[in-house]
Amino acid sequence: MRIPLSWLREFAQVPADATAEDVMADLVKVGFEEEAVHRPTDTLQGPIVVGQVLSLVKEPQTNGKTINWCQVRVVPEGQEQTLTGKGIDPSGVQGIICGAHNFVEGDKVVVTLPGAVLPGDFHISARKTYGHLSAGMIASVRELGIGEDHDGILVLSSIGLDPEIGTDAMELLGLYDQAAEINVTPDRGYAFSIRGVAREYAHATGTTFTDPASKVTAPASLQGGYGVKLNDDAPIYGKPGCDRFVARTVRDVDPSRPTPPWMSSRLRLAGIRSISLPVDISNYVMLELGQPNHCYDLDKLSGDIVVRRAVAGEKITTLDDKERTLDVEDLLITDDSGAIGIAGVMGGAHTEVSDSTTNILVEAAHFDEVSIARSRRRHKLPSEASKRFERGVDWHVANIAAQRVVDLLVELAGGTADETGTDVGTAPDAVTIELPADFASKRIGIDFTEEQITTSLVDLGAVVEKSGAGYIVTAPSWRNDLETKEDLSEEIARLVGYDNIPATLPVAPPGRGLSRTQQQKRRVVQALADAGLTEVLSYPFVTKAANDTFGVAVEGAGRPALKLANPISEEHGYLRTSILPGLIEVARRNHSRGFRDLALYEAGSVFLPGEKLGTDSIPPLGVKPADDVLEGLFDGVPHQPLHIAAVLTGHDSPAAATHTPRAWDWADGLDIARLIGDVLGVELVVSQGSHQAFHPGRAAKLALRSGELVGYAGELHPKLLAAQDMPARSVAVEVDVDVLFQAAADVIVAKHISGFPVATQDVALVVPQEVPADDVLAALREGAGELLEDVALFDVYQGAGIEEGRKSLAFGLRFRAGDRTLTADEASEARAAAVAVAAERFGAVQR
Repeated sequence: MRIPLSWLREFAQVPADATAEDVMADLVKVGFEEEAVHRPTDTLQGPIVVGQVLSLVKEPQTNGKTINWCQVRVVPEGQEQTLTGKGIDPSGVQGIICGAHNFVEGDKVVVTLPGAVLPGDFHISARKTYGHLSAGMIASVRELGIGEDHDGILVLSSIGLDPEIGTDAMELLGLYDQAAEINVTPDRGYAFSIRGVAREYAHATGTTFTDPASKVTAPASLQGGYGVKLNDDAPIYGKPGCDRFVARTVRDVDPSRPTPPWMSSRLRLAGIRSISLPVDISNYVMLELGQPNHCYDLDKLSGDIVVRRAVAGEKITTLDDKERTLDVEDLLITDDSGAIGIAGVMGGAHTEVSDSTTNILVEAAHFDEVSIARSRRRHKLPSEASKRFERGVDWHVANIAAQRVVDLLVELAGGTADETGTDVGTAPDAVTIELPADFASKRIGIDFTEEQITTSLVDLGAVVEKSGAGYIVTAPSWRNDLETKEDLSEEIARLVGYDNIPATLPVAPPGRGLSRTQQQKRRVVQALADAGLTEVLSYPFVTKAANDTFGVAVEGAGRPALKLANPISEEHGYLRTSILPGLIEVARRNHSRGFRDLALYEAGSVFLPGEKLGTDSIPPLGVKPADDVLEGLFDGVPHQPLHIAAVLTGHDSPAAATHTPRAWDWADGLDIARLIGDVLGVELVVSQGSHQAFHPGRAAKLALRSGELVGYAGELHPKLLAAQDMPARSVAVEVDVDVLFQAAADVIVAKHISGFPVATQDVALVVPQEVPADDVLAALREGAGELLEDVALFDVYQGAGIEEGRKSLAFGLRFRAGDRTLTADEASEARAAAVAVAAERFGAVQR
């Protein structure tokens, strides 16, 4: 909402020297957000004055263009020029070249003198052009930044002005005014008006507020006016679409009269373009009082006005000249000819006020918020009227707004108002709220006095009555957001001042901190980040096919999953049972945007429904459920274990002149899984695995020593990668870290590091192809005994020199004693013992 300061000053005590920034700073105190400042003088600087054309000589040019060589008086005759500067003639008459032809000798115009600056940082100076020294410019409205018309210069008589020569044109046109723009939240629709903002400014500054509605004298009742019927036979949620309709008639209007500069200036600063006098008056009253209204050409109406729902397939051409097919939920303004407006959204073109209009019917109505919001969204037709109606408008201001429009049409457009009028509808019941005496203090955490409570609520416009337990508060009609005692507590805190609420940091209870599981999760997540992976967050909503593919290892075995009751899209209607679908989508999206080398990971919950899901009923609000009820609720919540998954594509590092990057492969997926296990102090058993989402020959199953499955790692299936437009040989890993958390020891004891040197020996063993490398590694570890410090697989070979159906596994063994330096014989003896166990179990033969 943009608030011109000159307008605000009519109803609130804004200091004369206050800037838009000052006003916004005050409004912030009562909960509004600053948006922007709109100040014409930021881009427009004088001297800009009123001039009168003394002579005009048309001079044709060789390029086919005709220019006007003008002599323009900018100082009253007989007075001296007080302005000084290069190019300003002391005689008070300026020679100016002008290419426009919509003015004649004697016209008063706006003259920008040398030294002036126009929007676009256009500096005015005396310059030689077309054989003359042109010292200034006769300006159009676009050049002044006050409109879009550039067909001709601004003749002041055309906007109803006849000022004295030399008058400051910026002051005349309201260009010294400025506007403060604030953000209005949806629950505070009353602030979409000068009336509402002025009241809030008075709250913020403790000054007096004058209600603009109190300045309008409207008849106590209206009768005998234009016929209006409210006929909503299909109300939404049982609430009529229109519960008040006020209609007034003004005759013999002259719509060709110009909009006064003070009005067009305020509308412009408020962000609304000046169109014609009747339309400008309608917009002006809407901004001032917050009540949208509409002007119909009375002579184009036929029969009574009926407010009703649309008939299926009914059409209307709206003011933007677009034909729209209506929905049966749309609330319409109609006459005997059919629809003449979408209620509260936009009027119809058929009854639009035009230059030939002489008689006007003024409408000010109150419409249901839901009806207006739905029509606005359905037709993608945002308007200033719908913005206010869908947030709530004061029911009681409709007749005031209609009278204000009538008064301005009489005053500015020369019309004559009918004494009769129409006012139909039923007032809504006032909202009454019981507020316990100590409720606001307990809710906000500050002891409010009785005076603070009552004063704050009365300042809002509420009626406050004392009761035995506290207060009975009747909310003001313009505050439809006040419905509960919590709402009132918030208003009390806001008006007393948020800055008066003490800031108190909570004290952490002694002896508590992160739980064991929280500590474990943090260590794992940090370790993966330290290893160079990037943490991301994906949506937990997936397709059924994704759950069936990633949630279960065997193809064709469907995965039970939770279906959402209100999904964001039907394609993503299930909660995930695996993190990988969302993570792959993140990788795919980044890959499509040129990021080829990715190492992404995510830690998050998956959702695994059990036999019982939900409860038969929902406990009532406002009362803590009994323990057995809470237990039943928790029993119906699906199991949500924490999983960690990673996806690797491309290479492990950027290419460089002296460096060739390595492509990620299945071993990197295993390394990530092992890193998670190492951080938690849990040993993972790796074996050949089979999962429908992974490559048939490059997938590993991850398990505990007890045999409990933890997850899978390896290359993703080529068909899956092709379908996702992902790079071949992309790697993935997913583990159930909740299982690892439970298996981890409470305390991880670090091993003693010997100070004696290590003895290293390698061994290459040929074994049958189907024997897992991890099983051979376990046999070597067992056979080597206590001198073995570490054993690792560093090569797998199949090819020349190796019998078909067999493979060569190369291991590096590290031996060390804690009390001496090992001899070569001791290391060789331990190595031989390790090989012996592998030979016994798998028929391993040294290569």
